[in-house]
Amino acid sequence: QVRLVESGGGSVQAGGSLRLSCVASEYVYCMSWFRQAPGKEREGVTLINTYNSATVADSVKGRFTISRDNDKNTLYLQMNSLTPDDTATYYCVGWLSRYGCDSFRGAAFGIWGQGTQVTVTA
Repeated sequence: QVRLVESGGGSVQAGGSLRLSCVASEYVYCMSWFRQAPGKEREGVTLINTYNSATVADSVKGRFTISRDNDKNTLYLQMNSLTPDDTATYYCVGWLSRYGCDSFRGAAFGIWGQGTQVTVTA
């Protein structure tokens, strides 16, 4: 079974930047980032397929950029202009092509990483 390991979380002041990474134990067609803040539902942030076609949630559009290195089986999330509302545990999620990669629905069939905490202070 595929394993996903996130890294790069931490604490940053509002307006700052962080870069998250997710290393997969093997190739994954669709890779994505989800997040969950305390007391809130988990939400899809952004996803990308193996051809680098990406979808970005409106809440982070223009601030967050997803990318992947297929040679390294690694997913990235560059987060700029962070606000306290971005505070959450961020999860890397991957799934097979049969579930599509044009929406976050595929995550229901996906493999989840353990999560990495991002804290943005005012």
